[in-house]
Amino acid sequence: MLSFESDYTEGAHARILERLLETNYEQLPGYGKDKYCDSAKEKIKNAIGHPDAEVFLIAGGTQTNMIVIDTMLAAYEGVLCAETGHIHGHEAGAVEYTGHKVLTLPQKDGKLSAADAENYLQTFFADENRDHMVQPAMIYISHPTEYGTLYTLDELKALHAVCDKYGQKLFLDGARLGYGLMSEGTDVTLRDVAALCDVFYIGGTKVGALCGEAVVFPKGDAPAHFFTSIKQHGALLAKGRLLGVQFDTLFTDGLYFEIAKNAIDKANRMRDAFACKGYTFHIPTTTNQIFVVLENEKMRSLREHVRFGFWEKYDDTHTVVRFASSWATTDEQVDRLIALL
Repeated sequence: MLSFESDYTEGAHARILERLLETNYEQLPGYGKDKYCDSAKEKIKNAIGHPDAEVFLIAGGTQTNMIVIDTMLAAYEGVLCAETGHIHGHEAGAVEYTGHKVLTLPQKDGKLSAADAENYLQTFFADENRDHMVQPAMIYISHPTEYGTLYTLDELKALHAVCDKYGQKLFLDGARLGYGLMSEGTDVTLRDVAALCDVFYIGGTKVGALCGEAVVFPKGDAPAHFFTSIKQHGALLAKGRLLGVQFDTLFTDGLYFEIAKNAIDKANRMRDAFACKGYTFHIPTTTNQIFVVLENEKMRSLREHVRFGFWEKYDDTHTVVRFASSWATTDEQVDRLIALL
């Protein structure tokens, strides 16, 4: 059975597994206080061009989103995001569970526009009853988005400007950041992300690691006692070395970017094949996620041979599905998919 269901269905890149084995019997301090975590953080700081940044390693994306938002917002504050945003649609209310409301705005191809954000904020601060309302304090975006689309540099700059104008924090969910950075035609670099965001994270779980996300505060202004808050939220690994070794390996000799590019190369082959065979794309993308409109009968027959993700109902006879390549996808797997199509 082929699987293009997601980009975290494989384990981890071989170089990570080799490094974990090599370091397995070393006796190291716990809770991320080991030399590999220190090395990984220094390599990330160098990659983003911010030597004074603060970097924290957390096991998963939902924990990361919840902890970052909860620690950066006051009890009465909420976070703005697109109505398709991951924290709104696919995290089981984790942010609301901490007491912070997710304030949704319209989306276009998965993206939140600076104009819509500014309109909301302008209206809020002009409302004389705002003291009775949830105070917006952060804008959350993901890059790539839930629909595999990317923000342009100008769009990021516009969101950054709105945040500056209205005193908001800009938080970028980078669970798939590697795939966004290596997509053809993007004009956004890792250093751009660091320059324009108050906080972001570099996803490892979906880009070659067994697990883990690297949270970055580029200005070195993490919330007070952020480390303690990670533990309070149940997300601090005693064996923090597991995350340190992985990110240290990913950021050695450009491995993170190399394997992310593999996913893009394979997705481009898949995308060309879908187009050549007359399939309809729901939303054009350049990342590792491809959204195709399938006739329901064709969807059922394909599922006998390949796994892919349900996305949404298109009409009574068609469904939008997602095919995702990953850091581990091979040409042979793509060839088999093309033959099935």
